[in-house]
Amino acid sequence: MRRVVITGMGAVTPIGNNVKSFWEGLCAGKCGIGPITRFDTGEYKVKVAAEVKDFDPSPYMDKADLRKYDLFCQYALAAAGQAVEESGIAGSLEPEETGVYFGSGIGGIGTFEQQQRLMIEKGPRRVSPFFIPALIINMAGGLIAIKHNFQGTAVSSVTACATGNNAIGEAYRAIKHGYLSAALAGGAEAAIVPLGLAGFSNMKALSTEEDPQKACVPFDARRGGFVMGEGAGALMLEEYEHAKARGAAIYAEICGYGATCDAHHITAPDPEGKGGARALRLAYDEAGGCDPHRLYINAHGTSTPLNDACETLAIKKGLGEEGARACMISSTKSMTGHMLGAAGAVEAIACAMALREGVVPPTIGYQEPDPACDLDYVPNTARKAEIDLALSASLGFGGHNAYLAFRKAE
Repeated sequence: MRRVVITGMGAVTPIGNNVKSFWEGLCAGKCGIGPITRFDTGEYKVKVAAEVKDFDPSPYMDKADLRKYDLFCQYALAAAGQAVEESGIAGSLEPEETGVYFGSGIGGIGTFEQQQRLMIEKGPRRVSPFFIPALIINMAGGLIAIKHNFQGTAVSSVTACATGNNAIGEAYRAIKHGYLSAALAGGAEAAIVPLGLAGFSNMKALSTEEDPQKACVPFDARRGGFVMGEGAGALMLEEYEHAKARGAAIYAEICGYGATCDAHHITAPDPEGKGGARALRLAYDEAGGCDPHRLYINAHGTSTPLNDACETLAIKKGLGEEGARACMISSTKSMTGHMLGAAGAVEAIACAMALREGVVPPTIGYQEPDPACDLDYVPNTARKAEIDLALSASLGFGGHNAYLAFRKAE
């Protein structure tokens, strides 16, 4: 089987619009959550979200294209452009040797809401001819492929909050088994719009805490719901020998992937954590395991009462009680909010950077321990650490569980 490495990364997040600023924000414990600025929340119980700030799409697309592309596609093109440029892969492979595995949990909900309003107010003839292309989830990957002339397999994962991890995992397998030599993988989301906020809020999934510093507190006894985030993450994956031959800089190696389904409930996780534990174990075993004291897990860690307790249980079942207590765990969602379909992609970037820099990002806002969440969540302050293996967890509505494993590329 062929080895798969990361040679470029790109990020658009609530705490930074490139990998450097994103990573610096994580290490500093920067909170990207704040009052919602894009619409009036007077009739909403939820007042805060993790919005992307100061986003400039102009380096990645023409001004004339902005009205054609939903914001999630704009985020996707920006993150992908950063990853491709940094990798230096352009021109090193035939177009059909490079694929795109890029998804979204919700897609163009902002466009849907805007065009629905337009139709009601002014009639069906005023609906944009770009409505459908802007709305559909696969268009982010399609636009990336068009932009960079990637003619290999192009697949869009849609597994709610597990989307980013599934996209990266399927790209990893395609390269590992010889179907492709490289792939651009990741996810994007832009659902902080009135309709999206109303839907999640009425589901009782979101935090109603108005203090941004207290709204997202994963694994803390005070947690009461997740905070919506947005943005995109993109990773350029490449077959190791090809990357080495062209002298590419390598962030990390992807060495394991586990995907399962709880088959339990449309939104709630399996209370016994069996699916999550199995996904963890599949990725961990494929990677060859490690000393648990040198293991970092970027948890799903949504700050919901059910998820964090069930995820803690799943880690214990996956690694055993002793292994679970020895490893380091953090939830970077405490800083970025829950970026939904983009979450797994930006959290994969966090894992790659943690391995390279020897730093575990913290879980900020942690104050009150919960007996059901009793592991080492690296509270409040980043930690210097020797890390041999990093696992990234993403768990989605519908029972989707996806784990990725990363290590330094020796």
